[in-house]
Amino acid sequence: MAQKEKDALSGVETTGHEWDGLRELNNPLPKWWLYIFYVCIAWSLVYYVLYPAWPLGKTYTKGLLGYSQREELVAKLDEGKKAQEKYLTAIAAKSVDDIQKDKDLLAFAMAGGRSYFNENCAACHGAGGQGAKGFPTLADDVWLWGGSTADIYKTIQHGIRSDDPDTRGTAGSGMTAFGRDGILKPEQINQVAEYVLSLNKRSTDAAAAEKGKAVYDENCAACHGDKAQGSLAAGMDVGAPPLVQANWLYGADKATIVQTVTNGRAGMMPAWSKRLDDATIKSLAVYVHNLGGGK
Repeated sequence: MAQKEKDALSGVETTGHEWDGLRELNNPLPKWWLYIFYVCIAWSLVYYVLYPAWPLGKTYTKGLLGYSQREELVAKLDEGKKAQEKYLTAIAAKSVDDIQKDKDLLAFAMAGGRSYFNENCAACHGAGGQGAKGFPTLADDVWLWGGSTADIYKTIQHGIRSDDPDTRGTAGSGMTAFGRDGILKPEQINQVAEYVLSLNKRSTDAAAAEKGKAVYDENCAACHGDKAQGSLAAGMDVGAPPLVQANWLYGADKATIVQTVTNGRAGMMPAWSKRLDDATIKSLAVYVHNLGGGK
């Protein structure tokens, strides 16, 4: 049992607790501290009466003031939506080209498009549209399916090789796997890889590159163009990238080119019209177009 006694030096009664010869003095709390404590108790009772306090099953005590942070937040969100409604309605009604010509709509679409892009597109294309391996850059002037605002709008709306009936390309389509399907022999794949490298002045085997031109003309030019300028520049809508550029989708080294020719590529993008409304897609198209590479 704890034994209380008076401390010989201070004359203050102890609590009876002792640790290693050290006794705890039972000094009273400062009065200012006690007064603040009592005020807090009184305020808690006032708060209990005025504001929501206790849960009661599916409801709660409302308080005399009837205040609710949740209801306040909902009201502010509704106000924000009403303030945006006129812009969203106008964006939905106009074409993406007309939105670009309207200063106020363009500013609103750019602000919204940035937010939508970060939420839906940045995971693949990067926060600034810089792209990543297998995901094209959106901030340069190299486009697979067209870089006008209308082209970008269609691509976002219907996707690429998606299940949308109006998708870019067709679901399951893509670059032929020339090696895996036995169309080209490993030697021919090596030759065409050297030819592609030679177009970018990086070939290390001139003889193989010369033979690779014939392989290219017979198997690759139909999609990538006779000068490897890409399907878009060649007047075709098949999404084949140019092969004479500094920006490569999967990699510009020989091993990657050989792998690409051997196994093919078939990048895809979902049809965002199934997830986002039209005003959002138009805002995205305008934002992407203004990242720096739009045509």
